[in-house]
Amino acid sequence: MPSERIAVIGKLKPGMLEQAEQIVEAGPPFDVKESGLRQHSVFLGAEWVVFVFEGPEVERVVHGLVNDPVASAGFGVWAPLLEETPHLVQERYSWQANGQ
Repeated sequence: MPSERIAVIGKLKPGMLEQAEQIVEAGPPFDVKESGLRQHSVFLGAEWVVFVFEGPEVERVVHGLVNDPVASAGFGVWAPLLEETPHLVQERYSWQANGQ
């Protein structure tokens, strides 16, 4: 089954970068190997955090994680750091070199 990618984007409140870095360093609040994902990345800047999820039926997997009581409790640590509810965005273009 081919992989799909989606991202979840959140705007950080001013001064929250250091706390965000600590959360990212602690790792995800779910077992990545057991999640069904093929890849998971987090991009962090002074104002934004971007979570990228990749795998087959990735949107279903992410919705399952959000609806899982244990995982969703772990996501709650982000609430005080974010300006608003994060937004889910879908990949619309991707390029990859042949052979990679």
